[in-house]
Amino acid sequence: MNDLMQHVDGRDAYLSVTPRRHAGHEDARATIACVIPAYNEEDSIAEVLTALLQQTRLPDVIHVVINNSDDETFYIAREFAGPHELTYQDTTYSTEVFVHDIGVNADKKVGALNYGFTQVCDDHAYFLGVDGDTVLDRNAVRNLEEEILADPRVGGISALYTVAEPTGRGMTAKFLTAGQRAQFAAFNMDNLLRGRNMAVLGGQCSLLSMEALKNVMVDNRQATPWVKDSEVEDSLLSLQIKNLGYATKISARARASVGGMDTMRSLDGQQVKWNYGAIDLMWPGQRSNTPGQPFHPNLRLRWSENLSMVINILTRFSFIMLLVASLSISAYVFYPVWLIPPAVAILLNLRIATSIQGKSGRDIAFALLAFPAEIYLWLRMSHFLRAWTKFFTSTQTDNWAAQARAERGAGSAYLMPAIIFLVIVAGMTFAWLQCPVPLQSAILSIGWPILYITTMVQTTFMLRKTLRSHRGFHV
Repeated sequence: MNDLMQHVDGRDAYLSVTPRRHAGHEDARATIACVIPAYNEEDSIAEVLTALLQQTRLPDVIHVVINNSDDETFYIAREFAGPHELTYQDTTYSTEVFVHDIGVNADKKVGALNYGFTQVCDDHAYFLGVDGDTVLDRNAVRNLEEEILADPRVGGISALYTVAEPTGRGMTAKFLTAGQRAQFAAFNMDNLLRGRNMAVLGGQCSLLSMEALKNVMVDNRQATPWVKDSEVEDSLLSLQIKNLGYATKISARARASVGGMDTMRSLDGQQVKWNYGAIDLMWPGQRSNTPGQPFHPNLRLRWSENLSMVINILTRFSFIMLLVASLSISAYVFYPVWLIPPAVAILLNLRIATSIQGKSGRDIAFALLAFPAEIYLWLRMSHFLRAWTKFFTSTQTDNWAAQARAERGAGSAYLMPAIIFLVIVAGMTFAWLQCPVPLQSAILSIGWPILYITTMVQTTFMLRKTLRSHRGFHV
């Protein structure tokens, strides 16, 4: 008998039943346990669970693990607790939904994932992690299962993510969403074209082999698969799975829509945390219990992204400074060749936008207008610089908490890069004005050619990415 039990404080609900497999097909497929870590997800948890319960292949069990929440997430999720059935193509699938509120949890999402793991690790072959704001396409679970079962070498496979349309109606939310959609699309396409090797089995929606997770625990002497030593727990786990000889892949068919950041503060908090965590994994040596692995194959794309960002910062900052300096002594001469780099950038952005499944007019406009994409790139450069600065100054901060504060609209750290940029520009302008004209001319005669060459190389790489075949993939 199904027995719904509640904790006395009304913050824990679960079912004391054994999950059922769909009738007549006990041996036809592997068993999948879905775990949803949820932190203040009252706006999205119902949609997430509804999408899961409408899958053409239901997970065998679903555990919602609520942590550190002070909103209505538990009460909304509790409405879904219990048995559910769905018939697809004459086959009836069954699942059970369990809802847990583990209260204050110092390990945050990591703690919620590990709690869910302990509930399902002994009875299921695969672990499906789904974020509390990630809505799965109706065939996502079926596609993930088919792809992971097709190759026993695969230890985990990630869905293709796109950022959902913004809940906010302001121009800032729409602009940031378009930028994040382009960013995710470019990242996904890079992974698809690299043999579908996925650098990060993202927590948004990934299917992981339970055997691989248990082997990670043994090989790394961990009590749990996820550890709190890294700012990017999913990246670290992906590296550990890869170290054991498993493949980490991205699906070409399974899709999911994730919640984006719709304010400057929240985007800064998220991106700085991601960048900082990636740097921690990339940098040689050991800063906590996690050793850096600079030559790990999963980090090649990370190094490429960081090098590209350094070049973007240098070329843009140099161009602005050289342009202002030339204008200040009436020495600037416009050459049409400078129109080539932005034209190639527009073509590349447009190519990425057209590869997005379900692309919108806003995605196309974001690429064609050039200015929005350029502004978003400047935002990403500021996140990049903030993360590296925090890393090298050994600033010990809780980046999870910082992101949470930013999502609540608190904090002003996101303004620091702009302030520093203005200070540097002011200082360099003052120094420039103190230089004699012959020295100014000499600086310009050296600076412009160096910038020409760097920009030409950068443009060549952009053109190569623009012209490469996408092999029929859509992101």
